Amino acid sequence: MSEEYDYDLVVVGGGPAGSSAAFAAAKKGVKVALLEKENSIAETVRTSGVTWIQNIKEFGIPDDCFNPIKKFSFCSPNNEVTISDTVSRAAVLDVRKTYRWLANEAEQLGVDVFVKTNIKNVIKNESDDIVGVTGIGPNGEVIFHSKVVIDATGFPSTICKAMGFVSQWERFGAGAEYEMKAEHVDSDTWWLMVGQQYSPAGYAWIFPLGGNIVRIGVGVGKPESNVDPTQRLKEIIEKKLGPIKKLGELKEVEFHYGLIPNDGLSRKTVFNNLILVGDSAGQANPLVLEGIRYAIKFGRVAGKVAAEAIKSGNTDEESLFSYEENWRKEIESKINSAGKVQDRWIGLTDEEWDKELDIIKELKPEEFIDFIKADFGLSNMIKLATHHPKLAVRQLFNLVKGKK
Repeated sequence: MSEEYDYDLVVVGGGPAGSSAAFAAAKKGVKVALLEKENSIAETVRTSGVTWIQNIKEFGIPDDCFNPIKKFSFCSPNNEVTISDTVSRAAVLDVRKTYRWLANEAEQLGVDVFVKTNIKNVIKNESDDIVGVTGIGPNGEVIFHSKVVIDATGFPSTICKAMGFVSQWERFGAGAEYEMKAEHVDSDTWWLMVGQQYSPAGYAWIFPLGGNIVRIGVGVGKPESNVDPTQRLKEIIEKKLGPIKKLGELKEVEFHYGLIPNDGLSRKTVFNNLILVGDSAGQANPLVLEGIRYAIKFGRVAGKVAAEAIKSGNTDEESLFSYEENWRKEIESKINSAGKVQDRWIGLTDEEWDKELDIIKELKPEEFIDFIKADFGLSNMIKLATHHPKLAVRQLFNLVKGKK
């Protein structure tokens, strides 16, 4: 016996994009279902949780959900630099706690949250537009009818794939990470480790979560490298490469593995009755492959736009298009510019990375954060080129400026 439901809006995926979309739509007074395939929100962690204090404040994320970062250390095979700040500009999220807080915020506004609900198929009308989704819930088949569906399924892009609108991402990052107890932790310093011994097309990291907990991980660009990030991670921990040796004795708490799109902003994200948001939309910063802030920010935009369209009685592509206009205006040129910098970084040899770090260490903390956040506004790049007239920064400025 199948269970059948009717909602104004169905959001598929209980991550930061989905919960944020559900929250914003419910705030506008529409009836919302948030569907999550796992046993609970954030049962599985697939990200290291890097984000920025400015965005945390903007979203109202509670203080106990993150560890603030003041110092940024880089390590290449033969070089090491640290940029120290007096205030915290970056943070490492407690991913599980943050995602559950976001979902709870939505629930408080009346969103119905369904867990253990694995959506696989779509319902179409006579015009082949989406009008609902189906899958398996705790008690068997479930059917959800809705006026709008938001695909917040992340990397798999389940809904837009079922509609036949997209194929699998061709270029992506694969990341493996251990959350570990460490004997010695500098809780306000993160480490990024670059060079062939860490990752041939990516980087390794140490991100402190507060107390004696750290996340040690490796990210590898695909298809640029066939290295298995899990195997490489085990190797660098066993060998205690670079700053890992400073951590002393390590004890595994949890293993995380995730995929993040790195195809740029190649997808159309609005169709009749359908919006793509977060990793489904490819909204990720290619420099450090983080996208939680985009997921929350544009999830909220998607929810608001969807609710307004539902209340107007017209949910076609044109009525939803202001969502795509909003996010493209805000991040498209920055992400494209960051992609060009990433392409350059992927090709660097160990010796070139050693030199690159000498350039990075010249940056002020706020300049470094703007750079690593992929905040490549023209004014920021002009400031960088003026303050740091080294050749590589000039090349970077020309690279970015050429994309404008």
